[in-house]
Amino acid sequence: MLGTHSLGIYEKAFPAEWDWETRFCTARELGFDYMELSIDETDARLERLDWSIAQQRELLQISKSCGMPLRSICLSAHRRFPYGSQDSAKRRRAHEITERALAFAAELGVRVIQLAGYDVYYEPSTPKSRAAFLEGLRHACRQAERCQIMLAMETMDTDFLNSISKNLRYAELLNSPWYGTYPDLGNLTAWGNDMEAELRQGIGSIVAVHLKDTLPVTPDHPGTFKCVTFGSGCVNFAKYFRVLEKCGYAGPYMMELWTGATEDDIRAIRDAMQFLRQQFAAALCEEDKENI
Repeated sequence: MLGTHSLGIYEKAFPAEWDWETRFCTARELGFDYMELSIDETDARLERLDWSIAQQRELLQISKSCGMPLRSICLSAHRRFPYGSQDSAKRRRAHEITERALAFAAELGVRVIQLAGYDVYYEPSTPKSRAAFLEGLRHACRQAERCQIMLAMETMDTDFLNSISKNLRYAELLNSPWYGTYPDLGNLTAWGNDMEAELRQGIGSIVAVHLKDTLPVTPDHPGTFKCVTFGSGCVNFAKYFRVLEKCGYAGPYMMELWTGATEDDIRAIRDAMQFLRQQFAAALCEEDKENI
């Protein structure tokens, strides 16, 4: 837990060679409340969408036996197969990935699928790619409504969809109760957003919050969006926790780490948890002072 909030851990914080039981049980021993599974652009993780019902149920049984639920999926496979691709075969594959991910989530009892906010990633962004991206989201929302699974758009590491306010424009166009925002505090901060304004404006759409540190985008630096040690970057966690608490946010936080970033993955996770808990306690302390 982080205060009264559920605290999740990203699957990629643990070595890929670990079996599921080891990952789940280690996450539970470390004090996490749930795990976020990854379906990224690699063939190995995309193959999960082709698992049989028996394979899916086996994974669910392991998570239950370890007391570590899977509550969300990070669906970043659309980076390789984007909704906005100029290649019609890739666009069809993007829709297929969405549909299979929703079926996969439904079988596992996953509540939230986090989408990646790229119209395209390996191609140039154009008016056509942006229009196709919106059309892809419309299709995704209709499928999500049928499954009663929330789609939540992450604020990203590129400037296409790097703020909550940008995603709210899509939410207005999509007009679906099953489409929300999954802000990444690191990405938001690195792009120089007015964080308090962004969080307050988007509070009604926030499904969950990603926690990671980053280095800022500047005229001389493209920013660093991964593997920045918590506390060494530009994210003012205590301040943003305080804003979210004032806004009445009661949802989960998800700690985003990657294995191999340090020599000791478990130590890095423990250090990150300690840091975040200190920051959350500091946020509550400041809030109490303001109420005196």
